Amino acid sequence: MTDKTNQRIVLASRPVGAPTAANFRIEQVAKPVPAEGEVLLRNIYLSLDPYMRGRMSDAASYADPVAIDDVMVGGAVCQVEASNHPDYEVGEWVLTYQAGWQQYALADAQDFVKLGKHPEHPSYALGIMGMPGFTAYVGLLDIGEPKPGETVVVAAATGPVGATVGQIAKIKGCRAVGIAGSAEKCRHAVEVLGFDACIDHRAPDFAAQLAAACNDGIDVYFENVGGKVFDSVIPLLNAHARIPLCGLVSQYNATELPQGPDRLGLLMVQLLVKRIKVQGFIIFDGNQHRYPAFAKDMQQWLSEGKIHYREQLEQGLANAPQQLINLLEGKNFGKVVIQVNPPL
Repeated sequence: MTDKTNQRIVLASRPVGAPTAANFRIEQVAKPVPAEGEVLLRNIYLSLDPYMRGRMSDAASYADPVAIDDVMVGGAVCQVEASNHPDYEVGEWVLTYQAGWQQYALADAQDFVKLGKHPEHPSYALGIMGMPGFTAYVGLLDIGEPKPGETVVVAAATGPVGATVGQIAKIKGCRAVGIAGSAEKCRHAVEVLGFDACIDHRAPDFAAQLAAACNDGIDVYFENVGGKVFDSVIPLLNAHARIPLCGLVSQYNATELPQGPDRLGLLMVQLLVKRIKVQGFIIFDGNQHRYPAFAKDMQQWLSEGKIHYREQLEQGLANAPQQLINLLEGKNFGKVVIQVNPPL
């Protein structure tokens, strides 16, 4: 590649079940040149997130699917490489959802979030100070409404959303119980993040361990996973429990309904008898007014050491497909970020 080349990754085909490397294609195209009023972005950090699996399918959802042969979508922290726009200077850092899986992008400047010329941790805008952290904050506080002394359970407890949910729950005076996919992750949740307990969902006696850790029941269950994890949570839910429904990563690769008896009737009875609130939410739907409070609180909690954040930084755009596949299989540990280019 030369400095006039742009490497990009496009969606080559739609996955059936779990994505594979064959669903992606790496291309080399000409580096774009900004016209009058345009900005050329140099992609430094690319975020990988579970929602990307949904965008690879053409099923109806809350966002349009990525078209075949189009660049894969994703949040990115970029620097201005070249500017013909009066409001942006070369070297300035921005957050955008227009760059996607490529080294360089022309983008509409009106949708940028300015990060300044020298942000201390620019990639944090993709994690703890960005969409995952904001999702945890709004989902837990506005939908979960945790009260001191209550038990908050969160699935995918060491991911960027779940880890933040558990730590905010502790700040708010709750008992925090995590669910994660390995003994190592569970140790991290308890010893580093400060959870009261964390249960490995791969354990053969997972349901019994979860019940023992929640001997006063569950008041708030922050749902990121679904499947057998949710099956074990249902009987432990207290009256008036709240369930912020953020994700269902265990279902994203499913090609048919799960095997076994129909459990919908059992769930509906529990929702009715216990007066349980379940609310699905997408963080970009009408929540922007909450961002200033989130940013203020999160910056303070980070500075006071009340929030710990783990980032899994991977090198090279070409590694993005495999890292997304790994993420969907639960092989990640922390917020997955791809460094696409060195900073200017």
